Amino acid sequence: MTTVSASRPLLTRIGVVCAGVASLTSAVLAVLPARAGTCPISTTCPTTVNFTVNAPNGLTITVPNGPVAIGSGAPGGQITGQLGSVTVSDQRAALTAIWTASVIAPGGFTTGGSSPAETISSSSVRYWSGAATSTTGSGTFTPGQANAGSAQSLDVSRTAFTKSSGSGSNSTTWHPTIVVDVPAGAVAGAYSGAVSHSVA
Repeated sequence: MTTVSASRPLLTRIGVVCAGVASLTSAVLAVLPARAGTCPISTTCPTTVNFTVNAPNGLTITVPNGPVAIGSGAPGGQITGQLGSVTVSDQRAALTAIWTASVIAPGGFTTGGSSPAETISSSSVRYWSGAATSTTGSGTFTPGQANAGSAQSLDVSRTAFTKSSGSGSNSTTWHPTIVVDVPAGAVAGAYSGAVSHSVA
């Protein structure tokens, strides 16, 4: 009876010691760096290396600060002027880096009290992007309207510029031209309205 009762505490202490050794071994192994296998002479010994390339700024479009004065003209005539630099910057670093920039003048152009008689609709205001003045990155950059002959009215959304191929970061800048076909019945005054760009 004495022998049996004395062996239980001894076994318990042995179990505690073994558990402690196992815990210590696990802790030591957890902090050791991963290692490649040992390689014999005249063979390569590889180590996998990981790193991350970040895309910090995404896809953005920058337009001129307004107001921009494009000139003056008489009723029944035409007013033509450049808007300024428009730039799309694509920093998504995408495998397929394509985008479309669009433009519209949603509210028309008004003077005075903005009555119907004091409004020139967006259908009388046309836009042409022209060729890119600068580009970076790979791919195909295409103007929505290459020249004055292809100018389009801004009463609906129009394509200003596209990038249809390529990968990685890129950018393009163009200087669009605004053409106002002034209605013969237009009221004299300083007209104002928004030309809005977007990119997706």
